[in-house]
Amino acid sequence: MLSIDFIRKNKEKVIESTKNKNREADIDKLLLLDDERRGYIQQIQKLREERNELAKKRDDSVKTRGKEIKEELKEAETKLADLEIALQNMLAYVPNVPLDEVPVGKDESANVEIKTWGKPKMFSFTPKSHIDIAKDLDLIDFERGSKVSGFRGYFLKNQLAVLHMGLLMYVFQKLSQKGYTPVVAPSIVKGFSMFGTAQFPWGEPEVYKLNDDDAYLSGTAEVPVTSYYANETLNEKDLPKKFVAFSPCFRREAGSYGKDTKGLYRVHEFWKIEQVLIGKNDMDAARELHKELQANSEEILEELGLPYRVLLMCTGDMGEPQVLKYDTETWMPERNAYGETMSNSIMGDYQARRLGIKYKTAEGKTEYCYTLNNTAVASPRILIALLENFQQEDGSVEIPHVLRPFVGFSSIAK
Repeated sequence: MLSIDFIRKNKEKVIESTKNKNREADIDKLLLLDDERRGYIQQIQKLREERNELAKKRDDSVKTRGKEIKEELKEAETKLADLEIALQNMLAYVPNVPLDEVPVGKDESANVEIKTWGKPKMFSFTPKSHIDIAKDLDLIDFERGSKVSGFRGYFLKNQLAVLHMGLLMYVFQKLSQKGYTPVVAPSIVKGFSMFGTAQFPWGEPEVYKLNDDDAYLSGTAEVPVTSYYANETLNEKDLPKKFVAFSPCFRREAGSYGKDTKGLYRVHEFWKIEQVLIGKNDMDAARELHKELQANSEEILEELGLPYRVLLMCTGDMGEPQVLKYDTETWMPERNAYGETMSNSIMGDYQARRLGIKYKTAEGKTEYCYTLNNTAVASPRILIALLENFQQEDGSVEIPHVLRPFVGFSSIAK
């Protein structure tokens, strides 16, 4: 959430960035509401001062005025409380302001490729899709998955189930060894964490709500782990906090009707290893952490031997809380294109303000933290790239060397 003072000082910039992110927010009305709120704060302060002065007098003549002040205070405080709620509701719909280098654009067509690694493999035979590979090797059962789980349901089977688990463990262990705190995060979260990470209000159609009054299935470990320190004040010397988090993830994919309806690319239930950082209120330091997160993801893909590219996301394709976002896309032969596998974002203090995450500086000043996150790996989507890039002419699939100690086999064959 942006502070009202920031919006006042940067009104035109906030209006422009809201438009560039394809969102709507009445900034003029918001500021008028805040003016009214400030007026009531001043009125309440004056009434309290007058009440205190009257309390010093013992004259019976002040009783009438005392009763009037009590009624006026009650009315003003009620109106102030209503204005505070209305103002917070409006602020919740104002997206974050992107950094200056972020390209302006309505959709993915304006994203900018900033790096590529590896070359898409040229096959000496006609390559198969991950769906056909899985069918031939008995690795996925989509039919029974749909029967049991519904649309986009699936069973991972045999060596692919082992590969899925081994891949997650490889990444989890790798980042733990880099000093990231390993956590297994809850997938059932309260509404405040969804709001705090800015999944709500915009992303609410994508979220599964449970029967409990305040329980939701999270679509990423970013939600529970970023909320870990909600309403707490940390010490600057302990920052940044670095987490590598495993969690099951759930998304309704409500906005993807007709997209990627076959295969593992867009499913309702998947698993992620997520990198989450909580740092100090310093953009230069945040940029360095952003580079670190990006380097981790690229290192994983390079060790797996998967070609990828990195995109600088434009305003219309970066999401509401981000000030800077990179997407890393991995080559998927059957698509004859790259597919998104990681998203690396700086949120500034946007999420921390919504969640109340602060820290105390060495000088004793209290600041809101900065938050960052980046996917380390998401499965089963990454399995598409592994199956399709490492398929062999005889129908088998080679296993990348880095994963063999985690799975216990070097190839998948009939």
